[in-house]
Amino acid sequence: MKFPYRVTALDTGGRVVEHTKWKLPDSFLEAHRFRRLISAPVTLGDEWSGRIFVFDPKRKVRAVALARFLQMLVQQASPAVFNVHLLDRLRARAGAIERARVARELHDGVIQSLIGVEMQLEVLRGQDPLRDTPAARELTNLQAVVRNEVLNLRELMQQMRPLEFDPEEFLEHLADMVQRFGRNTGITAHFSSHLTDVKPAPQICFELARIVQESLVNVRKHSAASNVLVRFGAKDGCWGLEVEDDGCGFPFEGKFSQADLDTRRIGPIVIKERVRAIGGQLSIDSMSGRGARLEVLVPQKVRRRSG
Repeated sequence: MKFPYRVTALDTGGRVVEHTKWKLPDSFLEAHRFRRLISAPVTLGDEWSGRIFVFDPKRKVRAVALARFLQMLVQQASPAVFNVHLLDRLRARAGAIERARVARELHDGVIQSLIGVEMQLEVLRGQDPLRDTPAARELTNLQAVVRNEVLNLRELMQQMRPLEFDPEEFLEHLADMVQRFGRNTGITAHFSSHLTDVKPAPQICFELARIVQESLVNVRKHSAASNVLVRFGAKDGCWGLEVEDDGCGFPFEGKFSQADLDTRRIGPIVIKERVRAIGGQLSIDSMSGRGARLEVLVPQKVRRRSG
C-alpha cells in the first residue's frame, strides 16, 4: 500500500524515524488534512510526554532540518511551559491547604460552640418551670435554628475540603458520604451498587462525588424527604449514578433530559455544570409530593475538551 502522505519525524534521541513505521490513527487523519507532516517529541519533566506536529510547512527547507529545528525549539521552550504548569499546581495546592485549614477551624471553633449552645437550649427547655410553656416552644425553635446552622456549616466544610481518595476507593467514599449524611441529618440514607471492582478516571470520580454531595445538600434543604437512595452502576459503556428521594419533588413535574432542562432553564445549575464537565448526560424525574430521581450517565472513557 502506497503511503498517502509524507512524514518526517524524530525520536527522543533526535534520530529520523522511518515513515513506514508510522501509522497515524484514522481519527487523526480525518481531523487534520495534510500532505506533509513534520513531528518532534515533547517532554515536560517526568510527567508529560507527547509530540508536536507541523502540517504542510510553507518554507522550502529540508524536512529533516526543519524537524531538528522544531525539536530544538521545543527543548528551549518546554522548561518555561513546565514551570508555568508547576506554578499553577502550587497555587491550586496552596488554595486547597488554606481551605482545609479554614474547614478545621470551623469544626474546632464555630461548630463546637454551636453544638454547645444547642445542648444548653435542650437543658433549659427540659427544666420544670419552662416545660409546656410558650418559652419552651420558643427554645425549641431556637434549637432547630442552631441545629440547621450546624448542618449548613458541616456541608460547607465538606465542600471546602479537597476530595482526597484514589479511584479504587470511589465506592467506599460514596458509601461513607451517604452514611455520614444520614447520621448528621436524621434522613434515612442508603447507598447501593452492584459493582465491586470500580476504577473510574480521576476526573469522573471527582465530579461524581461532588454531584452526590450537592444532591444530598439539595435533598436536606429543599425536599422534606424522609428517605434517600444513592445508586452507582454501569451500563452500555457508561457509569450510572442515581439519587432518589421521597420528598416533595422539584418545582416542576415530569421527566426531563439535560437538553430539556437547559431549554426551560430549570434544574440544579451546579449539578448540570459538573455533568457537562465530564461529557455526561443528566435526566431528572420529578413527581410533585412523591419525590424525585436524578440520573447521571457518563462515558467510562473521558472525552477531553479541545481548545
